[in-house]
Amino acid sequence: MLNLSGKNALVTGIANNRSIAWGIAQQLHKAGANLGITYLPDERGKMEKKVAELVEPLNPSLFLPCNVQNDEQIQSTFETIRDQWGRLDILIHCLAFANKDDLSGGFSQTSRAGFNLALEVSTYSLAQLSGAAKPLMTEGGSIITLTYLGGVRAIPNYNVMGVAKAGLEASVRYLAAELGPQNIRVNAISAGPIRTLASSAVGGILDMIHHVEQVAPLRRTVTQQEVGNTAAFLSSDLASGITGQVLYVDAGYEIMGM
Repeated sequence: MLNLSGKNALVTGIANNRSIAWGIAQQLHKAGANLGITYLPDERGKMEKKVAELVEPLNPSLFLPCNVQNDEQIQSTFETIRDQWGRLDILIHCLAFANKDDLSGGFSQTSRAGFNLALEVSTYSLAQLSGAAKPLMTEGGSIITLTYLGGVRAIPNYNVMGVAKAGLEASVRYLAAELGPQNIRVNAISAGPIRTLASSAVGGILDMIHHVEQVAPLRRTVTQQEVGNTAAFLSSDLASGITGQVLYVDAGYEIMGM
């Protein structure tokens, strides 16, 4: 049985009960990991309250604000981990954002500000958080991020996010090469389309899901729990020889030509 008892895991990117990060957090908790959860702070504190209520059954020992566009919050997050946990074993990166206007129309019309925003939040943040986690992973570790097929194929209404995911997958390989000597593994899960708060910004998401259900070898799409199971596996010693990889959890859709 997969066992993560004694492992400290930081999970980012939970927005609501449809978030893939939520599915991952549940499976890590089920496997016995000690959880830390970050949330995106807002002026009214709505996100903090919503996420806190959602994750309460998981009994996280850390619950911290962390906007990856704020260097001070990142520093504070990992200082708290150092002070309260002593070390970090697992980092789950489930962060992506692009302006809705930059996901539709022609890719050549992407605004400079929109391009920079998408790459900063969705791509650079993996390197940023990995660099902060590196000195805390004193006994090795596992870093996992989420990507999508749009990083390697042109997907309608994905545009700048596809470029961000391509950069994210390249980042996985470079980080795996850098951190491997410290026994820190870095991998990505390429999940099939799932209805989440983030995917709702992609035009035609329901059509995409229906298409996968018709074409994928398993004739269905996947669930947050299935992605969570894969993340738990990659976090465990069962995956000790796997790094720098993109694992497709998409009911087999990626293999199909038509």
